[in-house]
Amino acid sequence: LWGSVGGNVRVVNGGKFYLRGTVYGNLEVEYGGRVHIFGHIRGHVRLGENTKLIHSGVIGGNVTNDGGRLFIEKASKITGKVKTNSGETKYESELPPPAPTPRED
Repeated sequence: LWGSVGGNVRVVNGGKFYLRGTVYGNLEVEYGGRVHIFGHIRGHVRLGENTKLIHSGVIGGNVTNDGGRLFIEKASKITGKVKTNSGETKYESELPPPAPTPRED
């Protein structure tokens, strides 16, 4: 989608949705749905079982993972909370882990 939706969007079983515009409502991803967000979601996002979402844009509400795979890139923004009830949620790390400092006794 290279435009805007004035309401909610539901990605149904096996559907694919690539967003480069704006959804002014909520996004619900049902069983088997695949989504990549490059744009803006003004409302909340919910992932069902066996779903996949890659988040590279902006989400104005909460994100609830109920059995999907959620990947949040470091350049993205979520103004609400992220809740994982089941499934897998991964955050792209902003910096590599620091090297251990040698101890001097």
